[in-house]
Amino acid sequence: MAKKLKFINANKSAFYGTVRARVEAYFTEGNISTYANSAMWFKALFFLTSLVTVYLLILVGDFSLSFKFWLAILLGMIGAFVGFNICHDAIHKSFSKNQQINNVFSFVFNLIGASPYVWNICHNIVHHTYTNIAGHDEDIDVAPGLIRFSESETVNKLQRYQHFYAFFLYSFSMLSWVFRKDYKKFFQKKIGEHELVHPKIEYYKLFFYKSIYYFLFIVLPLIVIDITWWQFLIGFLAMQFSQGLVLGLVFQLAHVVEGTSFPFPDEKGNIEEAWAEHQMRTTANFAVDNKVAGFLCGGLNRQIEHHLFPKICHIHYPAIGHIVKQTAEEFGLPYIESATFSAALVSHYKTLRKLGKEAYAENKYVNKASCTFTRKVSAIYS
Repeated sequence: MAKKLKFINANKSAFYGTVRARVEAYFTEGNISTYANSAMWFKALFFLTSLVTVYLLILVGDFSLSFKFWLAILLGMIGAFVGFNICHDAIHKSFSKNQQINNVFSFVFNLIGASPYVWNICHNIVHHTYTNIAGHDEDIDVAPGLIRFSESETVNKLQRYQHFYAFFLYSFSMLSWVFRKDYKKFFQKKIGEHELVHPKIEYYKLFFYKSIYYFLFIVLPLIVIDITWWQFLIGFLAMQFSQGLVLGLVFQLAHVVEGTSFPFPDEKGNIEEAWAEHQMRTTANFAVDNKVAGFLCGGLNRQIEHHLFPKICHIHYPAIGHIVKQTAEEFGLPYIESATFSAALVSHYKTLRKLGKEAYAENKYVNKASCTFTRKVSAIYS
């Protein structure tokens, strides 16, 4: 059982105090709101319109099944982009200062297959606090026994090949989310350090909103589209796999790449650094100068800024990114980033290989050396 974890001097970070003051000055002196601007509202309108349009084209469009198959893949990708660009900010309450607007856009999360209530606990509360700490951050507990993201986990034979098959498994992440993950997390006693006591209304919402999703994406298509069950299944899985792959890759490239750390608490359950410094060591950016990546990823390619300032809308991350990077350099802290998406992908591949194949080979060598030493000692004293 994981011990209660604390960050030493969590509220005495000279770095965080400085970077926060500078970022606040940027918004105050420029008379800029930390919430959505016109560009952000355009993104929201674009992705929501795209989602509804592609969904309706699949449902009632007079197209061949092969074309609808490709539309299903596109729908899955757009669903991920809606989550990145709209729901993520709304659930963090950073989209608008009007909480009703945040609530509306948070609700959209249900329509792409996930519970905003469960996500708020897993992501906002747990992941943002205990980033990359095994036994606490369940975001690195992707597929126990199959994918190894932490050195605290014992490596097994299968994980020697995780740098190959992990990308395939990421494709199943949304399918798991739709039918398993939300229910599992909801009915756990704890998620990380957070003990779960749900309001009664949330039990109703979980099942009711899931049923809406199942109706829209399973029942209604089977009723409206002239299609066999197995043809529908192919399209449905194509949508889920494309959405899952996009989600899996973007999330993992932010925390499981070369340079990021997976710290261990000491015997007292403490992390011997302030929380903000911990975020700088466990979080990474990628493709920050790529406008297409910035448009599609909704700021998730700027995870450093997001983890330090989750209450600021992601549309402002490029502006404050320069402040964060400069301040990190002044305090001798890492600012981990990959210049391109492909570079981050290669870095993630190498990290998976290191934590899998290389760790297994090293462990095997250590065990062999230990056995040889034991036999020699036994021979001496026998």
